[in-house]
Amino acid sequence: MNEWTQRAEPAWGAVFSMTLGVFGLVTAEFLPASLLTPMAEALGITEGLAGQAVTATAAVALVTSLLITAVTRHIDRRLVLLAFSALLVASNLLVAFAPNLVVLLFGRVLLGLALGGFWTMSAATVMRLVPEALVPRALSMIFSGVSVATIVAAPLGSYFGDIVGWRNVFLMAAVLGLVALVVQFMTLPRMAPSGLTSLRTLVEVLMRPRVGLGMVSAALVFTGHFAFFTYIRPFLETVTGVGVSGVSGILLGFGIANFLGTFLGGLMLERSMRLTLIVMPLLMGILGLGLVGIGGAPLVDSVMVALWGLAFGAIPVAWSTWLTRTVPDEAESAGGLLVAAIQFAIATGAAAGGAIFDVSGATGVFTVSGFVLLLAALVILVGVRPRPVVATI
Repeated sequence: MNEWTQRAEPAWGAVFSMTLGVFGLVTAEFLPASLLTPMAEALGITEGLAGQAVTATAAVALVTSLLITAVTRHIDRRLVLLAFSALLVASNLLVAFAPNLVVLLFGRVLLGLALGGFWTMSAATVMRLVPEALVPRALSMIFSGVSVATIVAAPLGSYFGDIVGWRNVFLMAAVLGLVALVVQFMTLPRMAPSGLTSLRTLVEVLMRPRVGLGMVSAALVFTGHFAFFTYIRPFLETVTGVGVSGVSGILLGFGIANFLGTFLGGLMLERSMRLTLIVMPLLMGILGLGLVGIGGAPLVDSVMVALWGLAFGAIPVAWSTWLTRTVPDEAESAGGLLVAAIQFAIATGAAAGGAIFDVSGATGVFTVSGFVLLLAALVILVGVRPRPVVATI
């Protein structure tokens, strides 16, 4: 494909290669959470300082999401995506051989560049790999890589870290990134850049009808979710009353349901995008308030947490699909805005949740989270009306 057009036939091999890339990126993003203690001990720093590896990645990803489209506007999109996978490999290698915190953080900065850039271009790339009617299905396939990484990265990272050491775990992640790079090199077609995007384009896209309100709605949904998810462990321990093994089991159920939710979301979006955008945060809000109201029964709480995971699995697919249909001519710029909104929402949800937790505990966090999600559903119902899909003949 040399033009900025959609394919008449889907390139599923290329979509699969992007799924591998997502799996590698998200796995690398989550690894420090399970390896923080041995990393800190090996580098002679506190766990708080080691935790800045996560902060550095998120901060760079946010900035990259806003700038990458303009900076690379004259470069073939295939080469840009391959560069992101190369950065993933380089990041993991730097972390694996890091002699000190500075090198570690530099490696994580490279990961932030790859993460922010890849997510910014993912929806626009999918639009060029499959016909419009198949975009939700392709996006659900890509986001399944996130769900699988969510399920396996933390437990397997911790398990293998105890056996072979944390540095070798990052070497394994580098090999995973190399596999993704090779498959992408073999399957991604040439995708000529538009060459028209500038920083001013971001503002112009944001000012379009429905776009700004859509970004606010997406931010509300992700804020509500990450306030909930950040403090789910203390809720399960103090309200549900389960131990470490119980928490692990419930979170595994969440992860499996989240994986299934990505495919459910794809199917629902092919039928009604607006209904999917409204129903999923509505269901999550009801579940959050339900956990507060009737929490304390492990079986009931496990089911509600799993249903939350199922609903949230559809959320990233839904908003990425909304983006492709609302701003089809500037999907990369809109993708940057959406990634930035989500990164901001993640930070806001975690920070605001922490402040609420200090005052009223996990039940207070879940209560506010539930109302934020209900507000998001109301805003979407009133103001977010996506463009209908154009049938492909």
